[in-house]
Amino acid sequence: MHSATQWIRPILLSLLSAGLFVLLHFKHDNDIPPPGKFLNPFTGFWQNNVSTDVLPTTLELKGLRETVRILWDDRRVPHIFAANTHDLFFAQGYCTARDRLWQMDFQARAAAGRLSEVAGAPALEADRFHRRIGLNVAAELVTRNSLTTPLVRDAVEAFCGGVNAWVNTLDERSLPVEFKILDYQPGEWTPLKTALIFSNFSRTLSFSSTDAALTNVRNILGDSVVSLLYPDVLPFVDPVIPRGTPWEFVPATPAGVSTPERVSPGGSAYAPGGSTPAMEDPFGQRDVFRGSNNWAVSGTLTASGRPILCNDPHLGLTLPSIWYEIQLVSPEMNVYGVSSPGTPGVAIGFNKRIAFGVTNAGSDVLDWYKITFRDSSLNEYLYQEQWLPTSKRVEVFDVRGAATVVDTIVHTHHGPVVAGPGRRAVDQRIPPGCALRWTGLDSTSSFDAFLKINMARTYGEFVRALEGFNGPAQNFAYADVENNIAIWHNGKFPLRRKDQGKFVSDGTDPAAEWQGWVPRAHLPHVLNPPRGFVSSANQPPADSTYPYFLGWSYAGFERSTRINERLRSLEKATIEDMMALQKDIVNPRAVRALPVLLPLIDEHSLNPDEAKALNELKNWKSDYDTPLIAPQVFEYWWMEIHKSIWQDDLHQKGVPLLQPGADVTLRLLLSDPRSPFIDNCDTPEIETLEQVAQESFSAAVRGLTKDLGPFGAGWSWGTSRGTNIRHLAQLPGLGRSRLQTVGNNTTVNAITRGGGPSWRMVVDLDSIPKGWGVYPGGQSGNPGSAFYDNFVEGWLRGEYYDLVFLNTPEEMNRHVIGATTLMVTQ
Repeated sequence: MHSATQWIRPILLSLLSAGLFVLLHFKHDNDIPPPGKFLNPFTGFWQNNVSTDVLPTTLELKGLRETVRILWDDRRVPHIFAANTHDLFFAQGYCTARDRLWQMDFQARAAAGRLSEVAGAPALEADRFHRRIGLNVAAELVTRNSLTTPLVRDAVEAFCGGVNAWVNTLDERSLPVEFKILDYQPGEWTPLKTALIFSNFSRTLSFSSTDAALTNVRNILGDSVVSLLYPDVLPFVDPVIPRGTPWEFVPATPAGVSTPERVSPGGSAYAPGGSTPAMEDPFGQRDVFRGSNNWAVSGTLTASGRPILCNDPHLGLTLPSIWYEIQLVSPEMNVYGVSSPGTPGVAIGFNKRIAFGVTNAGSDVLDWYKITFRDSSLNEYLYQEQWLPTSKRVEVFDVRGAATVVDTIVHTHHGPVVAGPGRRAVDQRIPPGCALRWTGLDSTSSFDAFLKINMARTYGEFVRALEGFNGPAQNFAYADVENNIAIWHNGKFPLRRKDQGKFVSDGTDPAAEWQGWVPRAHLPHVLNPPRGFVSSANQPPADSTYPYFLGWSYAGFERSTRINERLRSLEKATIEDMMALQKDIVNPRAVRALPVLLPLIDEHSLNPDEAKALNELKNWKSDYDTPLIAPQVFEYWWMEIHKSIWQDDLHQKGVPLLQPGADVTLRLLLSDPRSPFIDNCDTPEIETLEQVAQESFSAAVRGLTKDLGPFGAGWSWGTSRGTNIRHLAQLPGLGRSRLQTVGNNTTVNAITRGGGPSWRMVVDLDSIPKGWGVYPGGQSGNPGSAFYDNFVEGWLRGEYYDLVFLNTPEEMNRHVIGATTLMVTQ
């Protein structure tokens, strides 16, 4: 008996151990990694704090043609020296993957609509959206067409080879921690994934549309009111190209003579039942402000006599950062700057002869066409009085932990019908039953342009490079060692009649089609303007004399006006002056509005907290600094004023409507204080601006008290606003939260709750260029690395780092702390 029972305990323990192994080793919840794998001391996350911080001295890599030398500076920026461009981009792929592989994989998956394969059902709607707008199809076309260009083909294939050389070194122990958390493996890096990264940038920067909401407004208020409240030329604005710049060309005209009939399907056609949710960014950020600044100052205005170029693109802030700092040196180029992880070359930077920076152009490259289907099968649609067949693309979603989802997308010759008739769209900007025409779905890319810009030595070469840039459309600022400065509003813009595409177009009418493209030489640009500087801050590209309609919905006047005012005041500008301007925190809207609004307040009627809030505004210099209370008071007050003026006129339940911009509201306050829009049409009495100002001020203080508590330190800008640099996949604990930051979207230093200057760069075009820069992150994508977020504190303080521009791998520089030699496998 004893001999039988003595085995029971070990057998039970063995069964229990086996059960725990099964429980711990496999994923059971989409939000929780398999605990056994994740906590394993030999292969789990413990290994991730040491793997990439140690720099190798020598590596043998299959795929290289010659030896490559990489110098690493003290901020872990790689300076790659190669004997040919193949090895240069191969090494760039290797270094980028070494630091940012998971980020690259995640962003390519997001663009392809394949996040739900690893993240499960919560990612399905974002996946459906990306496939319905066609990012995956566009990337496939770009891959096929771009690789026919030798320069692009060689660069992309070499870059992919370098990425895969790093991927092939990984085992379960050395996988980036996010792969362990989400429990999946990286696949081979391909040219398609690189194209997907670029397509996702196009979505971020050019998938912008107010067509549906503005069509609804027109149906309610009429054409004349829309022209007044949504003007093609914004008030107060100083355009990118200085007023009075001559247009030295004969403009092309759209084919055809008829004007398309307006589409008036009624508000319900655009919002089927109930309110429509705002767009959810697939990376978890909602309503993030995106804008940018750049400028170049001629040597005639600088203390050194040399041009200075500055750029600070404002995008959503994430960890890992959207940028990866790098220097690329070969016989064909020596360029320094930031790259987008997953793509070859440098996107913003400088070489030995030129410097270049970008801001989003904001011009309209996306139209919606209302489709008339023959019946509910959606097999045919009406065009030019004929029924044409649709095509259908079936998309299959392998959702982790859930059933496979199949989605059928209807296509017309205009483009995909993103939301079918009567269907609720994920994004309220998308009108149901309409086809999407968007340059982001064209089969061309801009890889060729960026690579040629990296190698450009003169203004002529720079301009020729821009001819291959198709989008997302950008304002390219330029400066060179020959003391030239220039700016180009550049991209592929449809040739349209005035206001064509401002509203939803009639998909049955050929006259509503795009009629070709604006000729490249006719795009707004200027070289060496008399004022001595060029600049852009997402404002309109040109004044009303420009003969082409490029759009109307641009950034307001605030940042561009402030930049130009400061630049006009310069005589002997220094690098420090340029850095100070990038960090400027004055709001020009407050500067103009407060002298009108403050005298309207009856101080005798205020309660104690209102009186304190008013006193803060009276003593305020319109700057958005962290300890100040006035910025938050002004923001709440402006929000209440704007709501008081427009909500009664533009409110219809379940129908997306576009409210006039802040520029139009300010113009009304300054120039038309007796406007009928001041009156609340929902009340019998006639409200005055004095009443609106008083009541909205009281409402603002009530709102502040409700949201932030009693008047006091809790209302200060730094404490009450806060900025979050979240992890790209929203993984808790891997981001930075509630950072006290200065500025706002109306200041040059345009930091918001979730966005801001993603890269600050200042370049002095000396005979040997000097650069300074910073971004809110770190070179490594590994949360356990010392280089994961080590730039954040300097970025918060407004500090800059030396951008170490090297000419040879033998060059002595105090910032260089290590070197790696990549050797050809024998």
